[in-house]
Amino acid sequence: MKVYLDHAATTPVDPRVLTAMQPYFSEKFGNASSIHSWGEEAREAIEKSREKIAKSINADAKEIIFTSGGTEANNFAIKGMAFKKKKGRIITSKTEHDCVLNSCKWLKTQGFDVIFLDVDKYGLVSVEDVEKNINDETILVTIMHANNEIGTIAPIEEIGKICDEKEVPFHSDACQSYTKETIDVKKQNISMLTINAHKIYGPKGVGALYLRNGVKPVPLAHGGGHEFGLRSGTENVPGIVGFAKAVEIAKKEDNEKMRKLRDILIKSVLEEKTAHLNGHPTKRLCNNANFYFENVEGEALILRLNEMGIAVSTGSACSSHSLQPSHVLIACGLLPEEAHASLRASVGKENTKEEIEYSASAIIEQVNILRQLSPQWK
Repeated sequence: MKVYLDHAATTPVDPRVLTAMQPYFSEKFGNASSIHSWGEEAREAIEKSREKIAKSINADAKEIIFTSGGTEANNFAIKGMAFKKKKGRIITSKTEHDCVLNSCKWLKTQGFDVIFLDVDKYGLVSVEDVEKNINDETILVTIMHANNEIGTIAPIEEIGKICDEKEVPFHSDACQSYTKETIDVKKQNISMLTINAHKIYGPKGVGALYLRNGVKPVPLAHGGGHEFGLRSGTENVPGIVGFAKAVEIAKKEDNEKMRKLRDILIKSVLEEKTAHLNGHPTKRLCNNANFYFENVEGEALILRLNEMGIAVSTGSACSSHSLQPSHVLIACGLLPEEAHASLRASVGKENTKEEIEYSASAIIEQVNILRQLSPQWK
């Protein structure tokens, strides 16, 4: 049996998404900036896609800026606001995605005052900490909606309310939560929001940044003035069409199915008494399960599971080649050896109960085998 449980890293392209994209690779190949009928056809496809994506987060179509993915959108939001203001304070958390952390660390070397907030043992940032660190010099707060490693969901509505009251722009990376959790940029007082396609059964290489009307970071890419002059470069028409189709077919029923399968996996794995759940027990993404196992090396466990046909990860796939322990788990208070003994399984809508039961059994089996081989256990 082959079981893919790494949907937080990427998802397969849904066949319906592929079908929607295919004409724009060949028959409808026009450049959306061209004024002839081929170009107009491509432009119409982009604008219809923009409307669909905007509607999904209660935004206006002109507030959606297409990018090459989540990393570009996060860099654009954070560096673009910093370049606009030229100085000031940026508030973020220690558990953000690497593209946010590394952007903020780089800005710190450029003279910006960057505050990296602590989190509790579940990975939750304190709303009070956000509020007390906002001062007159604060130019941006950036807190992710849901963590890519442990699935913990942040209180973004409360943070957004504080930022709105303090008149500070609020950016949130929602790549993992988009279509899984309700996002209403108006109700949640979000100034900028990062989303992408390949976490939701769409294609890789396309994402978007929601920019509230009036919020204009300095562009990072200069050129022909595409995307309302904010992100130059010929638009990825097939990708954008696929992104919108993935949003269109996302269903709450799929989320409920993933939640049930996730709960089966968590309950089954925690029957192994030396297994522990990372992240918040209830405030977590519907498809995320993250564990650490006493006296087990996580990478060895993942390789053994791969031999059994099961795909899981040690954390963020973006940095899986790093030998450093997860910065997220360290921030949550785990020791380096505990962080190294962790495993992330992320469920998808195509998974079955049989696959989950097989995977849980295999995880426990391999944990016990590895533990018997461990000198610490002996």
